[in-house]
Amino acid sequence: MAAFEIARPEIFLLAALCVVLLLDLFLGKQSRVITYLATQASLLTTILLVYSSFFNRPDKTVGLDGMYMVDEMAGVLKIAILLISILAFACARKYLRDQDMWRGEFFVLGMTAILGMLIMVSGYHLLVLYLGLELLSLSLYTLVAMRRDDAQATEAAIKYFVLGAVASGFLLYGMSMLYGISGSLELNTIREYFTNQPDIATNLPLMFALTFIVAGLAFKLGVVPFHMWLPDVYQGTPTAVTLFLSSAPKIAVFALVIRLMAEALEPAQSAWSQMIILLALLSIGIGNVVALVQTNLKRLFAYSAIAHMGFMLMGVVMNTHEGHSAAMFYILLYALMSAGTFAMLILLGRKGYEVTQLEDLKGLSGRHPWFALMFLLMLFSMAGIPPTAGFYAKFAVIESVIQAKFIWSAVFMVVMSVVGAFYYLRIIKIMYFDKPNDQPPIEADMDIRVLVSANGLLMILLGIFPSVLMEICDLALIASRL
Repeated sequence: MAAFEIARPEIFLLAALCVVLLLDLFLGKQSRVITYLATQASLLTTILLVYSSFFNRPDKTVGLDGMYMVDEMAGVLKIAILLISILAFACARKYLRDQDMWRGEFFVLGMTAILGMLIMVSGYHLLVLYLGLELLSLSLYTLVAMRRDDAQATEAAIKYFVLGAVASGFLLYGMSMLYGISGSLELNTIREYFTNQPDIATNLPLMFALTFIVAGLAFKLGVVPFHMWLPDVYQGTPTAVTLFLSSAPKIAVFALVIRLMAEALEPAQSAWSQMIILLALLSIGIGNVVALVQTNLKRLFAYSAIAHMGFMLMGVVMNTHEGHSAAMFYILLYALMSAGTFAMLILLGRKGYEVTQLEDLKGLSGRHPWFALMFLLMLFSMAGIPPTAGFYAKFAVIESVIQAKFIWSAVFMVVMSVVGAFYYLRIIKIMYFDKPNDQPPIEADMDIRVLVSANGLLMILLGIFPSVLMEICDLALIASRL
């Protein structure tokens, strides 16, 4: 087992996944809470294994014949993925019971997706990265289609699957071209090959490979013009699945972008940076503008996600330590904000009723003032309004863009942030100034109430003390030499 010690958390999670799957076969519907508890215990144990494996190493450690790598960035991202997944599963429990979807498959498929994310974070080989991505994608396709008697969910799953298969094909084709050019699948060898190449900007095969890779990554992040699937999938997917889909996988895809673009293809930065800057600015503009006219909350948050991913990519594309650190801080914070907003929609729903439209939030402050305040803090953070954490995240990214001398891009980002603030403020106006249609009570256990409250309060705490998380990101990237 010494050779596999580097992947000890992933091996444990795979074994735990199999145990949970077998355990669920012998449990009735009334005893399914055991499946849930076993899943949460498995994820907590995986966090402990990640911590013990990653933070006792002084530097990067590469193993499994150069295919797998651990460093502090991987450790931070893996712990973030696991913590947000625990939050997602805890909040999903209420929704699954209310909507008669209380089945063990949700937790088993969720654990499989998490395993794929962990592999993506530590993969140091093109095939390992691709296998991790496909493990994540196939699990998410199935989760989206869990509500088999719902035509809208089935339609969302088919769209997601077909477009996701095309995007995976793009990515795989780009990777195969990289292999043909460099003669290696290992990221470190690919980097060394391109470092020693002169005239890299005029290498036509490399341009083709980069185009396919950027297109595949852009789809997975949901940025313009590869965003067409995102609003439909968010709207048609059960809210518990949307919560999971919109949060932790974004962190894993961020890791994939860093491994491929900022590490393996860093010598070709002049070639791929222009493509990604264009995609990022289009996403910031179109995402914020189209969100202005949305009345469905899920579609609104989908277009909001498109804009947020544009901000994150602008940090990555600067290819500086400050840019990478700001992008990492941004993606961790966005995953937390997204999980909190969808958890709030679950909290406000009840058996046979879901909060999906703007009008469903009318008069929330009069009915549930505390949760209206928590939702307000999350929305302020998403809009980037001080003193919430979202303000510092956007400020850090824009500052890195200015330092890289992209002044007009920074001006455009500031203007679009002001435009984007409108649709968040519209939600707040509906919550605080419109009269409610009815006065339904909140029917939820204490765990989801506490988690949603903690999420809202974190937006303020991380806004007042952003250096806590920012230093973690900064030190992790320094240790990872990024």
